[in-house]
Amino acid sequence: MIDVTTLRDQARGPVLRPGDDGFDAACGGFQLLDPHRPDAVLVAADERDVRVAVNFAAERGVPLAVQATGHGRNVGLDGGLLLATGALTAVRVDPADRTAWVSAGATWRQVIDATAPYGLAPLSGSFPALGAVSYTLGGGIGLLSRRYGFAADRVRQLDVVTPDGELRHVTADTEPDLYWGLRGGGGNLGVVTGMRIELLPVARVYGGALAFDVDADPGVLAGWWRWTRDLPDELTSAVSMLGYPDLPVFPAALRGRHIAKLQLCWCGPAEQGERLIAPLRELGECVQDSVGELPYAESGSIFAEPERPHPYRSSPVLLSALDADRLDALRRDAGAAPVMCVVGIRHLGGAMARPPRVPNAVGHRDAAYLLSVLSPVDADAGTVADTHRRLTAPWQPDAVGRPLNFSFGPLAPREVLAGFDEAAQQRLAELRARFDPAHTLRPHHPIPTPR
Repeated sequence: MIDVTTLRDQARGPVLRPGDDGFDAACGGFQLLDPHRPDAVLVAADERDVRVAVNFAAERGVPLAVQATGHGRNVGLDGGLLLATGALTAVRVDPADRTAWVSAGATWRQVIDATAPYGLAPLSGSFPALGAVSYTLGGGIGLLSRRYGFAADRVRQLDVVTPDGELRHVTADTEPDLYWGLRGGGGNLGVVTGMRIELLPVARVYGGALAFDVDADPGVLAGWWRWTRDLPDELTSAVSMLGYPDLPVFPAALRGRHIAKLQLCWCGPAEQGERLIAPLRELGECVQDSVGELPYAESGSIFAEPERPHPYRSSPVLLSALDADRLDALRRDAGAAPVMCVVGIRHLGGAMARPPRVPNAVGHRDAAYLLSVLSPVDADAGTVADTHRRLTAPWQPDAVGRPLNFSFGPLAPREVLAGFDEAAQQRLAELRARFDPAHTLRPHHPIPTPR
């Protein structure tokens, strides 16, 4: 158990011990599985507290983990110090420069709400409750990504406290190595207190979801895949497949059915978007249709992901190709799985396949699709893991890597390394050795030294 007397003297935010009011809530977050179990939590009141926490941990050899919203936690911290940044939610918009300064704990919902009055939008994810900074450090695949690239591609500056306790203002000119590694390399190099991001001139989009019963219309997945092969970059799409229990909590049109939702976001004229999307409505009997023009501020409705915290695990893979036979087998196998499985496939390419103006650590830009299998873990964890392996195994011949932002669960070193090509693996490992030689930080996906 660490002595937090000095920490309490220096910090402006509360320092909590096990048993204190608010301790369990600070250790929890959106992901309820494997919560942090630190010796103490510093709930940061401002950016200065971040530096206090890093210095405290580094000077005493205490492991340090950081949590904002708690969506991407894989393995909880056991002992040591947890730095909770969820209260650091400031967002400052510069409409003339089309940029926003986003603090460490701000969610995409807070960024979107701040930018929408100016007709501007960030490269936010499909779920607005995600932490903007942590999402961006992992690359960031969102609703506008085929048109504008990864969220990490649009970062101009990051303020980061490195494990030596120094606050660094990181840009392409001031700290080129850190600027490369922080954008897409994850949280291995320091604690980011804020970032300046570019905003896009997007006020409205044309999008929503088309839902089909894939047992009644089994060709929907293959039809969507064929449709994606010839699309303009302005159209980003995905499909999610789930067997809905026959319960009153779900819409009547979905209950008791194996449903595939085609999720669509077009950032161009609505009339053109409607023409492009029209062929999808011919794939079968559409049991639910929410597609239409909407403000970008309401873009979270496209995926309509559940906002209630829950325990979950996922197994994702980046793919070079899809095909009709394996898609049909995936439909059948997922429908017969012994645990609930949310199967998601995202169409990549477009601007994501092109290098940014200033290179960064985002890996596997050549991937054409992202396949993920996610399950709530209220059943046997071993059964969940075995089911995920069985559903993703047929796709391994076309696997090009692993998207770490979509990986929820303990990862072996080889699985972490699969997020990057060999050159990036080596460079990230060298940067970790340079900036955190004692491995004070316990990031979600620590980059091991390649062998």
